[in-house]
Amino acid sequence: MNGWLLIPLSILIGSIPFGLIVARLKGVDILKEGSGNIGATNVGRVIGKGPAFAVLLLDALKGFVPAFFFPMLMTGTWNGVPAEQMAGIFGVSAAAGHIFSPFLKFKGGKGIATGLGLLLGSSPIVAGLALGTFILVVAVSRIVSLASVAAVVAMVASAVFLDLSTPFVLAYTVLALLVIFAHRGNIQKLVKGEEKKFSFKKSGGE
Repeated sequence: MNGWLLIPLSILIGSIPFGLIVARLKGVDILKEGSGNIGATNVGRVIGKGPAFAVLLLDALKGFVPAFFFPMLMTGTWNGVPAEQMAGIFGVSAAAGHIFSPFLKFKGGKGIATGLGLLLGSSPIVAGLALGTFILVVAVSRIVSLASVAAVVAMVASAVFLDLSTPFVLAYTVLALLVIFAHRGNIQKLVKGEEKKFSFKKSGGE
């Protein structure tokens, strides 16, 4: 297939609002609860661990499938970029679809789970370094937004340090900018000291 077809297909896959779908299966309109975000963090706060992990997995697959499988479907190059270097471009297209979903009037999630899927499908080493950074910052601060921003900074730094090819570095840089843009409200709260620490919804109505 031609890259010009696979890029919009990646965006379409990324735009599927799994958080909204999973929450509605539980009888909850996630757009009207918590932060109003469709990501796993808000689903976890509002509904609980099980639905949150389901959303996390599904959102990650949205990034993994285009990044891992779509280069195998390519014929030739895309603007001179060979198929094996298109993984990051397909993955970041999916992340853009997730953040600006046409099914949600071009609103959406914040790109972390889909970005993780992108990294797992394109560069597992970078994925491990970014995920390790995320886990460390969450463990210390319990602030998901802070960990998310730290993770994407670590992602770009790792790509540069490992001397990955230019298409990968550019794709990861675009992903980092998208994630930071999606977290702009959280960053403002962080600066003001108003960002909430994360905890799952407790069972038993607590």
